[in-house]
Amino acid sequence: MNPVPLDRLLPDYVRRFEPYIPSKPDAELMRLYGCATLHRLNNNENALGPPPAAQDIIRQFPPPRAALYPSGDAYGLRQKLAARFGKHPDQFLVGNGANEVISFAIKAFCEPGDNIVTADKTFAVYEWVATFSGIDARLIPLRDYAFDDQAMLAAIDDRTKILFVCNPNNPTGTYWERERLLRFLDRVAGQRIVVVDEAYCEFVEAEDFPDGMNLIDAYPNLVIFRTFSKMYGLAGLRIGYLAGHLDVVNAIRRTCIVYSVNTLAQLAAEAAVNDDAHIERTRHLVRESKAFLREELQRMGLPFVAGEGNYLMIQLAMSDTLAYRKLMAQGLMIRAMTGFRFPNWIRVSLTRLDVMEAFAAALRTLVR
Repeated sequence: MNPVPLDRLLPDYVRRFEPYIPSKPDAELMRLYGCATLHRLNNNENALGPPPAAQDIIRQFPPPRAALYPSGDAYGLRQKLAARFGKHPDQFLVGNGANEVISFAIKAFCEPGDNIVTADKTFAVYEWVATFSGIDARLIPLRDYAFDDQAMLAAIDDRTKILFVCNPNNPTGTYWERERLLRFLDRVAGQRIVVVDEAYCEFVEAEDFPDGMNLIDAYPNLVIFRTFSKMYGLAGLRIGYLAGHLDVVNAIRRTCIVYSVNTLAQLAAEAAVNDDAHIERTRHLVRESKAFLREELQRMGLPFVAGEGNYLMIQLAMSDTLAYRKLMAQGLMIRAMTGFRFPNWIRVSLTRLDVMEAFAAALRTLVR
């Protein structure tokens, strides 16, 4: 049988795209690195897990219900989101993680020859989805570890369809305060879609941080992304959503894949969405761990960036991939940042204080 003619069948932009290779399962990693335990400090997961009501939903889920299709448009969850944020339910689209709603937006507005504008050192999925869809991703360098609003505006041309802003930014934790975001939106003047990814907004305690949900009425071209993976501890169930002006969301809905979000994820998210006590408990944990780790890094003389969010970045005088291997041998899994275009930096998720203490001890040994 002849081989499949992939060179002819695959578009150039797909052939050039380097696929993301996920890490191996924890048990396999522990075997490979010879560690008896493994603390995941690489994916910014919530150490407290889901809110209690969501945990109850997960425990009590009746197995026969798995044979039934879920709500195709997350009807119940959209009602809950609408009530929480004072919107119409049809102003929300729910997807299989935030990655899917990123794809919805790009597919809705972009075609080959168009471009998106975002930062060069941010959540990579905006760039990935654009690239493997044949869309040019214009990557603007960060300025002082933050999105450069003026340079992003200067990069706009006639084929620019979407500007992506991660607020607060992953991995630097920097953010645009309310006035800066409003100036940016005013300069765009409704002529492009502006996506503000607020995946980590529930962790932010800064008083001047803008709540994108409150800006949708004034800026109909604004689309907000949020997720249940981070603060709400449902990363394993894969559920995120977008919100925007009804006309814009209805346009994006044309590209939406129905039935992509499973029933358990929808029910757990419905139970989680109004649990403000869980947010406060998580913020306390992050605040305590961040303060501890900042002090330890200052003692070690290591440069670091610690903004908003449940993570911080550390610069090392060695390869980040080497640091990853050495820390893995001690059961500590961090994020090597070369893939984020931050060579020799690592990102560390903020979690329980005892785990932070173990990480600080291991790092101290490593930098000696």
